[in-house]
Amino acid sequence: METKESHIEEKRSRFRRICVYCGSAKGRKSSYQDAAIELGKELVERGIDLVYGGGSIGLMGLVSHAVHDGGRHVIGVIPKSLMPREVTGEPVGEVKAVSGMHERKAEMARYADAFIALPGGYGTLEELLEVITWAQLGIHKKPVGLLNVDGFYDSLLSFIDLAVNEGFISEEARRIIISASSAKELVRKLEEYESEYKINLVWDTEPKTLTIAQEANTVWVTEQEPPTITQETNSIWEAEVELCSNVSDANLVWDTESKPLSILPERERGIAS
Repeated sequence: METKESHIEEKRSRFRRICVYCGSAKGRKSSYQDAAIELGKELVERGIDLVYGGGSIGLMGLVSHAVHDGGRHVIGVIPKSLMPREVTGEPVGEVKAVSGMHERKAEMARYADAFIALPGGYGTLEELLEVITWAQLGIHKKPVGLLNVDGFYDSLLSFIDLAVNEGFISEEARRIIISASSAKELVRKLEEYESEYKINLVWDTEPKTLTIAQEANTVWVTEQEPPTITQETNSIWEAEVELCSNVSDANLVWDTESKPLSILPERERGIAS
């Protein structure tokens, strides 16, 4: 007779953690909310922990509660200045407060073995497209999936197909994106995914100072010395960021002190590529 334990064991995943990108809003359709809960339960069934943006509201709150209530570990990564907006009541699982959005994305990527995007807005799209680009550049070989609830991402996929047809995205790069309409099907596809790209990107090894200014309002100075990235070492980023000036009418200010970031080799974290 099949026991509950043996059933769960059969569904064990090759992933230790999956990073989920999603909205801090719930969306107008209840199907978006149902999908977030369904995804959380699917991760629990497969013994996968969650990495996410740290908020307790919207779809972020639903998926994190579903995973946490199911007994799996939850790691939320959130900029300190966003905590009053996106965290209400008791935080879910382990919360890592970071200095800003760049550190948030690097930390989420460092912990994750795969990525899934639920419906969301600008932030979700930006995070999603960045990890797709990293895969195309050979920075990582981790699967990237879209949970295409009620055709939410149909227009995005159509745009990407147009870019392929017009010669801006290769057929190989198009295959980086995995999509499905249900959590169960999507996670299964991620499990079966084999990257066509090698970890082969090498950054310039000379330290540089980069200044980015936007309308003379905010200036960031970044000093970094990116090490070599090879198939053996995977990717490592280190950065020290200092906020030099900020206008008085800005409504969001990042912490002015940040710690060096590292995306550690997968083999050092005991995670299968």
